[in-house]
Amino acid sequence: MNDLSFAVPLWVWAAVTLGICVMLAVDLIAHRDNHVIGFKEAAIWSSIWIAIGLGFGLILLAWQGGEVSSTYYAGYLIEKALSIDNVFVFALVFSFFAVPDAYQHKVLFWGVLGALAARLVFIFVGAELLQVFFWTAYVFGAFLIWTGWKMAVSKDEEVHPDRNPVVRLVKKLIPTDPKFHGDKFFIRRNGKRVATLLFVVLVAVEATDLIFAVDSVAAVLAITTNTFLVWTANAFAVLGLRSLYFCLAGLLRRFAYLHYGLAVLLAFAGVKLILSETPVGKLPIPLTLSVIAVTITVSIAWSLIATRNQDGAPDGIPAMTGTPPADRGDETAPAPDRPAVRGTHGKESP
Repeated sequence: MNDLSFAVPLWVWAAVTLGICVMLAVDLIAHRDNHVIGFKEAAIWSSIWIAIGLGFGLILLAWQGGEVSSTYYAGYLIEKALSIDNVFVFALVFSFFAVPDAYQHKVLFWGVLGALAARLVFIFVGAELLQVFFWTAYVFGAFLIWTGWKMAVSKDEEVHPDRNPVVRLVKKLIPTDPKFHGDKFFIRRNGKRVATLLFVVLVAVEATDLIFAVDSVAAVLAITTNTFLVWTANAFAVLGLRSLYFCLAGLLRRFAYLHYGLAVLLAFAGVKLILSETPVGKLPIPLTLSVIAVTITVSIAWSLIATRNQDGAPDGIPAMTGTPPADRGDETAPAPDRPAVRGTHGKESP
């Protein structure tokens, strides 16, 4: 598969990874008191993360030129757009388990750490497969087209976080208390280490993101198999996912048609990947950037115009008011027969 190739010294990899770790540490310290994150604070942090992501593209422009920078921006934009889909499911998980607002950021923080680790593995494995076996481009491309089609046609499917096989396995392997104990993932009961309901929520979030990571990494690999560009595009897009959640969780109903735009992007990435191994070859990066930008803009504008008289979140998702809930301590736990929550797009899990 013909693609961008430029030498990335080991110290650059180390410096970028260290920078990402520092940013995660700053975010953790800024929210160490488990306070409820309001829209204004989330918007400020989202602006910071987006500025950092866009700024890294300028560094690439000065270092390697316009084609490399444009390729990074294409990957960053498609990953950022797909991360909005993560917000939908995270909101459903938090609603289903009735997670207090003040503890949601902690779950998302550790969830993002797992997401970054999983994406790093998928990037290197996927890029190697595409480089060594040309036919994997057809497999990945077909998978992206199928995922896009499924996202477009599978709307309002029920989501059952407690039925996720990973969550069920954890409950079988680890003694679990079906209640919240502050912001603790584990407690000691009768001298034994026991997982809390918040840990179960974390597992549900991690398991969900593994599913998202497959198609999002594949979508960026359709743009480039350069592992440095794919990694940085994913990392800088995912870094702002927590703040993005608190910005959008109360406005999810307004994005009623966004899933169609995301479906188009996934299908476009699949077609692009397949064409790369045909006489047509790679589609130009400017064309890719234009398709991504126009698709995102149209789908968001369409959603906002169509729902301009609506407020709040989708059915089953409480609006984020920014007001602290009462401390539920050990009293909150979902009932075994709790009704399923309905999703707003084609993802079937958790």
